[in-house]
Amino acid sequence: MAKDEGPSPPLPRNPRVPGLRPKGQVEADPNRQAAFNRGISAESLAAAWLIGKGYRILARRFRSGAGEIDIVAGRRHTIIFVEVKARASLDEAAESVTPRQRARIATAAEIWLAQNPKVAFKDLRFDAILIAPGKLPRHIQGAFET
Repeated sequence: MAKDEGPSPPLPRNPRVPGLRPKGQVEADPNRQAAFNRGISAESLAAAWLIGKGYRILARRFRSGAGEIDIVAGRRHTIIFVEVKARASLDEAAESVTPRQRARIATAAEIWLAQNPKVAFKDLRFDAILIAPGKLPRHIQGAFET
C-alpha cells in the first residue's frame, strides 16, 4: 500500500494558460477606452442637440450584424438615422464618413425599420452630426445624399 501523504493542495480555480486571460480580467487599452468615452460623450451631445431641435430619440447605439446606428430620431413624419462624428475639427469630422460606412448604416437602418414596424413615417433621411472641441455641433441633414 502506498503511504498517504495527506491531502493534496487544492487546484487553482482559474489555471493560467499561456496566451489566455480569464474572463472578466481583460486589460483595456487606455487609448481605446478614451476614444470610446469621447464617442459616448459626442453621441450624448448630439442627442441633446436633436432634442433641442424638436426631435424625439427613438434609439441610441442600435447594433445589428450590418453595422451600428448612433442615433435614430423622429420628428413629425420623418425618421432620421444619424451618424455622429467627433474629431479635432468639423472638417475632419465631415471627411470621416466613408462610403462603406454609409452603406453599412443604410443596411442597419433597413434592419431597424424591420424590427420596429409600428413606427409610422413618411420620409426617411440619413443625417450626420459633427462634433469638434469648442464648436457648436453641426447638423448636416441628408448627409448621405450626393
